[in-house]
Amino acid sequence: MLLLAFDTATPAVTAAVCHAPGDGGPDTVRTVAASSSVDARRHGELLAPAIRDVVAEAGARLGDIARIAVGVGPGPYTGLRVGLATALSLADALGVPCHGIPTLDAIAYASGRTGPFIAASDARRKEVFWARYADASTRTGEIAVDRPAEVDTGGLPVIGHGAAMYPDALGGGGADAAGDPSAFEPLHPSASALGELALRRLLAGEELDAPRPLYLRRPDAVEPSGPKRVGQWKA
Repeated sequence: MLLLAFDTATPAVTAAVCHAPGDGGPDTVRTVAASSSVDARRHGELLAPAIRDVVAEAGARLGDIARIAVGVGPGPYTGLRVGLATALSLADALGVPCHGIPTLDAIAYASGRTGPFIAASDARRKEVFWARYADASTRTGEIAVDRPAEVDTGGLPVIGHGAAMYPDALGGGGADAAGDPSAFEPLHPSASALGELALRRLLAGEELDAPRPLYLRRPDAVEPSGPKRVGQWKA
């Protein structure tokens, strides 16, 4: 089974083709081809070529894809929607199932950690999206959004771009005091990790999330109220 995975919920635009034999278990999952770049302003331009390239590198055609997995965030609205709209359109065109994977889960899985930690991504507005994990594959609570100083790390190491942005508040659980960026890696999700995690969960019989955006707060844009009354000027 070939699964196409991609994520645009962070500054990273990442795509991958992952494979699992029909008679295999979770340990047989592997990435066949992958591509990642970081450009917060070009999600719409970079995603389609990345998908084309990883499918070709995998020696496959889009018609060979059996499932699609997409990062559902949380993340900035515009970038996140690029990935979700593409995933839903492709799944409809190919007639294949489409699954959602939280972006923080992909960051956590890529870390390969075997003990407890926290993953955090940039939520803008001087806030971070974050969640606790028992290990790379197991989230222990809901994903939240808070100011860095309000996150109770409990002394746990914190990974992800959110942690690298606020090392004073989030770096005390295992990062270098001088703010070594490598202490927070991986900073962004990889489609390879997202796809392998999706396949492992499917092979384990788990039900995956729907491909719907994970929004934790209201957007800045709101519907305008009624037109303002303008008084007539008199000389």
